[in-house]
Amino acid sequence: MKQDVAETGPDPVDSRLGARLAELRAERGWSLGELAERSGVSRSTLSRAERAEISPTASLLNRLCSVYGRTMSQLLSEVEAEPALLVPAAEQQVWEDRASGFVRRSVSPPHTGLRGELVEGRLTAGADIGYDRPPVPGLEQHIWVLEGALDVTAQDVEHHLDTGDCLRLRVWGPTRFRCAGPDDVRYVLAVVLP
Repeated sequence: MKQDVAETGPDPVDSRLGARLAELRAERGWSLGELAERSGVSRSTLSRAERAEISPTASLLNRLCSVYGRTMSQLLSEVEAEPALLVPAAEQQVWEDRASGFVRRSVSPPHTGLRGELVEGRLTAGADIGYDRPPVPGLEQHIWVLEGALDVTAQDVEHHLDTGDCLRLRVWGPTRFRCAGPDDVRYVLAVVLP
């Protein structure tokens, strides 16, 4: 049974993430209002995320990553200790967007001097996640479906991927990941900075 946040306090990852988001805004000298204008996210939502009163969704993090010029993995890696060269499965950071049915495992997190990273994504049947912009324009992505089926829309073109299929693309605009079901989908996302 899930405990109330007031009883247990905020999730430690959400607390570190909120603090990092506040640092990034402060580094630029932006008010919450300025960040709201740049990101299209309300001031109240930004404030609550920075104070770890809410667990940010994938869509919210994507908008902030776009404003700050980072991939989601880069942002999430900034709230962890320096990543080791070997990342045992038990130590790979897992982040969950419960609202959308999305689970993200940072298999090979960003590392200084490397441009690529690997992410394992899981979407529950019926999950539908849209990103209004890439975190970094021209970001290279390779999406390899391990189990299930995934529909990916990029540049207004929908691609249907079955188990074993791989989609390669550069992301310049909105994207959408959808698991129509009936089963969940598990896929690998290889991300390469331009």
